Amino acid sequence: MRKTLLITLAVILAVLFLLPLIWMVSTSFKNDFEALAGQMNLIPVKPTLENYIEGLKGELMNVPITRWITNSLFVGAAGTAIVLLFSSMAAFALARLQDLPLRKLMFPMFVGSMMIPGVLTFLPMYMEFNALGLINTYAALILPYSSGAFGVFLLYQFFASFPKEIEEAARIDGANKWQIYARILLPASVSIMVTLAIFTFMGIYNDFVWPLYATTSPEMRTITAGIAMMAQGSYTQAYGKLMAMTVIATLPVLIVFIIGQRSFVKAITQAGVK
Repeated sequence: MRKTLLITLAVILAVLFLLPLIWMVSTSFKNDFEALAGQMNLIPVKPTLENYIEGLKGELMNVPITRWITNSLFVGAAGTAIVLLFSSMAAFALARLQDLPLRKLMFPMFVGSMMIPGVLTFLPMYMEFNALGLINTYAALILPYSSGAFGVFLLYQFFASFPKEIEEAARIDGANKWQIYARILLPASVSIMVTLAIFTFMGIYNDFVWPLYATTSPEMRTITAGIAMMAQGSYTQAYGKLMAMTVIATLPVLIVFIIGQRSFVKAITQAGVK
């Protein structure tokens, strides 16, 4: 009885999560008239690819869709690479370098910074980038994501639990701190790094508020900010085209998660065992 109840609850939750996605995909294949009709039909009466064709041809819709997607992919990839590098180096220093000054004080500061709501730092960060003349540049879209404490916290737990005997054996063989970091700890933390990369890329790619205010020209917008501007402009009632663009925008994140799914599950399993 209990097992049946849990399965039923899981199915209900799955339907609640999947129904908006199914509705989004279904609407993307409807023409504007059918999309506005308001009928609860998941299967389009007259399926059409016109929304995708017109969407990918930015000239017809007067919006640079392909440029927005390229910007999102570039910003997401660059921001993820910076986060992986900085977070791994900081976590290694805090977890393994016993002679690091104020090491015991710095880690609580990193963790404490995670408690600060992002909305409190939004305006000061905008004013800082504006004073530096970086608004509407790739630097403004990438650099704000490079100082997060989540990656440091996640990698610190793994580095701190890494066997000291392996590190001591490497030191006896003549390895310095950089070699221990690059040749021993990083290869051993591939699953954790992939998990961090997935979370980071999804967070940067899906971010909406900062790219919306940090860019002023249509060519510099990301896909999330661009679709939002479309929804407020001449395509307010073009639900089919908006849903088609949303489906296209969702595909990169879905592909990244599918590629890194095994490492993600492995990292979660390792964390649960520890």
